[in-house]
This record gives sequence, structure tokens and C-alpha cells, in this order.
Amino acid sequence: MSEPFAVRVTVRGYETDVQGHLNQSVYLNYAEHARWSLLHAAGITQAELLGKGLGPVALETTIRYRRELLAGDEVDVSCVFEWSGGKTFRIEQTVTKTDGTVAAEITAVGGLLDLTARRMVADPQNIFRELADDPALFGL
Repeated sequence: MSEPFAVRVTVRGYETDVQGHLNQSVYLNYAEHARWSLLHAAGITQAELLGKGLGPVALETTIRYRRELLAGDEVDVSCVFEWSGGKTFRIEQTVTKTDGTVAAEITAVGGLLDLTARRMVADPQNIFRELADDPALFGL
């Protein structure tokens, strides 16, 4: 199996809380950045999705904090799509320090929304496969 898609992020001082830890909400920003980076790497743009009347939606997100992150830490945020064949899919993400320490694990449930009908599309897996220049990045 190939390595999961990942992007590197440096924790910025203004993202930390009063204890000097990365603020909890910023983990969601990092996860979102990695997901959009994966779409971009696969050849899918936000403009293309909107042009087709589609929008990715987050339905559920769980974060498990494992180790603290401080300003200046560099982390790799991975992104692996898991397909169930239904209207939704899971995205497993890990925030890992460059020394290999896992700082957080993020699990999300998402889907693709038909922006006109305001309903989830029946098979997002096939839409990603059709739109992507590199569907392998989605595990397809």
C-alpha cells in the first residue's frame, strides 16, 4: 500500500491558546486544508465542483488529541478516503510531528451535496472517480 496523501503545516504562534498549545479549532482547519489539497492534487478544483452544482459537506467530525503541538512544530496532516458505496464516505486523518509522534487523529464523515436539489448525491465515489485526474489519491 502506498503512503497516504499528506501536507506539511507549521504551527503558527497565533494559532495557540493561553497554554501555548495549538487551539482545538485549528486542528479542523488543518484537516480541511489537507482534504482540499488532496482534491487539488487529484485534479479537482472547488470551482469545478461548484460548476457541476456539487459541494462537499462535513456531516460529522471526531478529533482524538494525542500529544500537544506548540508554535513552530511542523506536522504532516494525512488524508485517506474510505468508501462504503453509499451516500457518505469516511476520511481518516492523522496529524503527525516530523519525529513520528502522532499529535491527533481525526475521523470525518462526509458526502457530496447536490446544490440545486439540496440532497446528498447517491454515489459520491463515482463522481470523484470521474472528476479526478488521479483517482488513486482517493483510493479508487
